[in-house]
Amino acid sequence: MRHHIRRLKFLYLNPSTWRTNLVFWGGAILVGLVAAVFALLADYGDQLFRQIIAYNEYLALFVTPVGLVLAVYLTRKIFSGAEGSGIPQTLIALEDPGSSLCNRLLSMRMVVGKILMVVLALCSGASLGREGPTVHLGAAILHSLGKYAHLPTRYYERGLILTGGGAGIAAAFNTPLAGIIFAIEEMARSYDRRHSGMMMIGVVLAGMTAIIVHQNNYSYYGTSPATLSYGWVWLGVVICGVVGGLAGGLFSQVLITGSQKLRPYMQTRWVLIVMVCGVIVAILSILSGGTANGTGYIEAKQIVSCAGLENCDADFGLMYPFYKILATAATYLTTIPGGLFAPSLASGAGLGADLALLFPTELASTIVILGMIGYFTGVVQTPITAFVIVMEMTDNHELVLAMMATALIASGVSKLICKRSIYDALAENLLAMMADEKNRQKSVGSK
Repeated sequence: MRHHIRRLKFLYLNPSTWRTNLVFWGGAILVGLVAAVFALLADYGDQLFRQIIAYNEYLALFVTPVGLVLAVYLTRKIFSGAEGSGIPQTLIALEDPGSSLCNRLLSMRMVVGKILMVVLALCSGASLGREGPTVHLGAAILHSLGKYAHLPTRYYERGLILTGGGAGIAAAFNTPLAGIIFAIEEMARSYDRRHSGMMMIGVVLAGMTAIIVHQNNYSYYGTSPATLSYGWVWLGVVICGVVGGLAGGLFSQVLITGSQKLRPYMQTRWVLIVMVCGVIVAILSILSGGTANGTGYIEAKQIVSCAGLENCDADFGLMYPFYKILATAATYLTTIPGGLFAPSLASGAGLGADLALLFPTELASTIVILGMIGYFTGVVQTPITAFVIVMEMTDNHELVLAMMATALIASGVSKLICKRSIYDALAENLLAMMADEKNRQKSVGSK
């Protein structure tokens, strides 16, 4: 009995225990606040570009290339290490927590740089998301707080990074369950019992904070009217799983191969590469009427909410998903800070809308949702995270079995084309880019 009393006193009265709890819980709340502000700024940047092209759509031919060049220049000069999604940086840090490289990639400067460069890119018409960057800033915030609080690094370092990353997904999408699943499936790659409790509490706190800031219990893509009709739906599962897996796997492989092929030229010819990619994005903007730009939240929400309904104003054309996919690939190849989640979900929604034409009208919304899951899973190859994110974001629980089946099929098909996880491959490419930059600086300094 005395032993248990002493243990309880140690757990609840020990200052180090409370310091640890405050870092995890306070950090999660801070992640939620920063993520909410980030979302507002990103929406403003998206709207600003839409206003520019509403005035004259051909302004994109100037604004987009110049804006992307400026964003890449600032990233290279001031925020080196903030390139790309942010999930590769988090994975690299998890491999060697507490190292100098980890401290560099998860610094507070990266938080500031990630937010500013993503907003600048959205103002310029880039096709990117803020969810991967929010994972990065979540991991960086908790990692930095852990350093300032002098927690026992060996034990807590990995838990802080995992909690911050999961909290970032929860706050970005308002999907706390998906935040936990993503931290386990994509980042930890296993269930970590030591940190599971803290991680779950942190994810929930971050999600609640984002809800309070946004002042509602939002579902990003609204409430879907999708229903389950067993006569057709399983055919839709197979088609959306196969087509989404093929398209997503092809996109990932193109991105991986393109990043590797362009990497040797990014040291000396990066302005030309970024300008060409910017012109491609601008042309796609003109062809799509501006729907290929931005995060894709607006387009995806409209497609999901009114698919199959009469007088729907969300008909963006059969080519919309292809414009969006190409614009996202061109954007990412510039190495600009920005994520893949939202553009992939928007592309998947458009792909599902195209496939829905093959099915009865009453199943249109169901096929749209399955298309989102199929393509998104094909890109990231994390089937559990994919169907949980879409389920929580569309507030639809009737399609759980169909979502799971679609995600599993898409993941298997994608792996036939893209053998490696996109984030693992991009993490390796990021390390190689950083090594190239270091070698270039040495060679310049020796002359």
